[in-house]
Amino acid sequence: IGCDRSQNLVDICRERQFQALVCDALAVPVRSGSCDACISIAVIHHFATAERRVEALQELARLLRPGGQALIYVWAMEQEYKNQKSKYLRGKRISQGDKDELNSATSTEEFLVNQTPEGVNEDPALSVHSSSNTKEEEYKSRKVPNSELPIHINRTCFHSQDVLVPWHLKGNPGKDKAVEPSGVAGCPDPSPVFHRYYHIFCDGELEASCQAVGDVSILQSYYDQGNWCVVLQKV
Repeated sequence: IGCDRSQNLVDICRERQFQALVCDALAVPVRSGSCDACISIAVIHHFATAERRVEALQELARLLRPGGQALIYVWAMEQEYKNQKSKYLRGKRISQGDKDELNSATSTEEFLVNQTPEGVNEDPALSVHSSSNTKEEEYKSRKVPNSELPIHINRTCFHSQDVLVPWHLKGNPGKDKAVEPSGVAGCPDPSPVFHRYYHIFCDGELEASCQAVGDVSILQSYYDQGNWCVVLQKV
């Protein structure tokens, strides 16, 4: 059984004869202790506070039967790990427009256009904000109006733990259903951009969040192409 916040994605699953429903990851309408396994791919990093991220993990644990396991993937700050670049960094050349933006802003965040690092990276990466005035000015130059968060630049390393990722609306305006990252319909712009929040996890952070959840043990923790990953088991 699949679930997602996006009605359009759930509709795609149903068209392909999969069972899916729209729901909130903090309140999944499934009986407690009824699942042999749960998979959470690129979900937890969309919650904006540490408390809500732990709540989402607790909800996964609630669904599991004793002995049941959960696999969790989140974006990693470390897009270069053990001297190897992730497929996210290697996967696509930066456009000329983005090069110009990089040169002018010296920012380490870039437009992510429906970015999905190989296999699972729907989203990666934590960074430490610089305390220097120079870096502060660089971030301010990339702010979205009324926002204190930097905008990430596609296929570059992360330099901030909390970022906004631009998602460009895809789809043919002439068709009945467009793939809308934000679920907003009827936008007059033929190519609207929606900024989606991501919390990028650093090494050890996902494990620490899991340890705050009761009645689970961490079976495995590992790095996979720009993602931090954990396998939990219900005790």
